[in-house]
Amino acid sequence: MPDHDEILKVARDTLITEGEALLAVSTHLKESFVGLVERINNSTGRIYLSGVGKSALVAQRIAASLNSIGVPAAFLHAADAIHGDLGSLQSGDQVLFLSKSGNTPEIKALAPYIRSLGCPVLAIVSDRDSFLEQFADLTVLAPFHQEASPDNLVPTTSTILQSAIGDALVVCLLKIRGYSREEFSRAHPGGIIGKRLNLRVSDLYKHNEKPVVPETATIREVIVEISSKRLGATAVRSSDGAVTGIITDGDLRRMMEKFEEIRSIRASDIMTPNPRCITPKQMAVDALEMMRGAGITQLLVMEEKQYLGVIHIHDILREGIN
Repeated sequence: MPDHDEILKVARDTLITEGEALLAVSTHLKESFVGLVERINNSTGRIYLSGVGKSALVAQRIAASLNSIGVPAAFLHAADAIHGDLGSLQSGDQVLFLSKSGNTPEIKALAPYIRSLGCPVLAIVSDRDSFLEQFADLTVLAPFHQEASPDNLVPTTSTILQSAIGDALVVCLLKIRGYSREEFSRAHPGGIIGKRLNLRVSDLYKHNEKPVVPETATIREVIVEISSKRLGATAVRSSDGAVTGIITDGDLRRMMEKFEEIRSIRASDIMTPNPRCITPKQMAVDALEMMRGAGITQLLVMEEKQYLGVIHIHDILREGIN
């Protein structure tokens, strides 16, 4: 078995080979790529992604990415298509083939049938002068020198290029269409992405206690309030009910370092004035960014100068957002 150094060398060589291929393709993208973006952007039908073997797996991924940004897409396996699945194609649809060689028997058999149905044949292919490169209505070439595998057989570099060009296609369509965060959230209601896009401060702070003390509160009263509400902080109110500051665990520690006699100290003496606040309608991920940017762990939740509660960084992290 290879030692650790040999394993790391193989891994690094793999990444270098694939990375160099990506850079080479990025500098040689032609007008055909622009044409592919425009065709899909202007399509009135569905975009079918098709391929065989590892290219088929990449095709499924790109189809899923297109769907996630509102571009109707589906996967069509080249082998299954010629055994009945071809019936799903409708007028206005287009088929984008992914292939390294462009000469696989399934694609050579399928492409002419697709054209006979009046559907354009598009391609991302690595080998020049292949059947697919010559037959397609539009071809984006993704040439490379070698696969990253030692025998130059296992699809590695070729599938990385296909996947990366698919990503470039998706990002270009995002830019052209001005796809908004709200539109993206409607397509991603579940999982961590869904939470990042949909979870609001109002969904979290209501489950917390609402710590608050008057400006005249003693240190003992402040400590009891912070400890009992278990949020590591408390809001401070003036006599007219307005929030004037916040006291955190850190403020208490700094007080102990600064003062020897604390019995006469009041909340207004150690509070941080003009505390950072957030509204309940703002996104939880925005609250997380605010806290991290300021190096704090709590925000007061305010709406039109009304104090509603506290959101803690742990509330957000528990939801899997980070």
